[in-house]
Amino acid sequence: MEAGLRLRALGARRHYHCGGAISLCGFAAARESRLPLATGGNGNGAAVGPVGSGAEVARARRMLHVVLVSPLIPGNTGSIARTCAASAVGLHLVGPLGYKVDDTKLKRAGLDYWPYVVVKIHDSWDDFCDYFMKQEGEKRLLAFTKRGTHIHSDFSYKPGDWLVFGSETKGLPQQALDDCCREGLGGGTVRIPMVETYVRCLNLSVSVGIALYEAARQLNYQQLQYQPELPEEAQGLFPAEDIYA
Repeated sequence: MEAGLRLRALGARRHYHCGGAISLCGFAAARESRLPLATGGNGNGAAVGPVGSGAEVARARRMLHVVLVSPLIPGNTGSIARTCAASAVGLHLVGPLGYKVDDTKLKRAGLDYWPYVVVKIHDSWDDFCDYFMKQEGEKRLLAFTKRGTHIHSDFSYKPGDWLVFGSETKGLPQQALDDCCREGLGGGTVRIPMVETYVRCLNLSVSVGIALYEAARQLNYQQLQYQPELPEEAQGLFPAEDIYA
């Protein structure tokens, strides 16, 4: 799927666009610079992003991945992308999506952290599964659902886990749930405890943050030991402080 996202910051814009894998760059300088691209070695569908990007590091170390199936709210996806940048993991979006990838709210929620995230877009769950099966190394799919059989903090995570989340309104489709429980493909279903008498569900971006950092904690934050290094052309493009907070 050919997709591109444009992010504007302080009047300058830059857009990377290649084979369904997209990396968003928000520039905090009023000039344009081209960042080198790093391509994976998996052939068709390999993730592409700036050299030293968080997803590149995570892939090399066989760490964690986040998968959103049919997300509907662009602000949630943008916030999740920021979390993925902070935790050095890749982000996968599985269609159909509830928004266009150039949505302003999506870009705004991700702030200027898009250069550190590689986003891979898959047209459907079947397409994603085909891509997943082609990835090297030990791996498994973990479905996060309010009906999961394991509590997230009791579950034992390992490198190569792909954390799968459904849409804000319908959750995960049955096919995804079945695949996440299938031997040789998935590792089961996981839930985050909550009061259910008057709260239907947690916010999607909150759920991803809780699950991702519990998994990272159990893995001793290994992926954070390999800090992504941007090429020289990118140095100084981003503020040292979070001026948007």
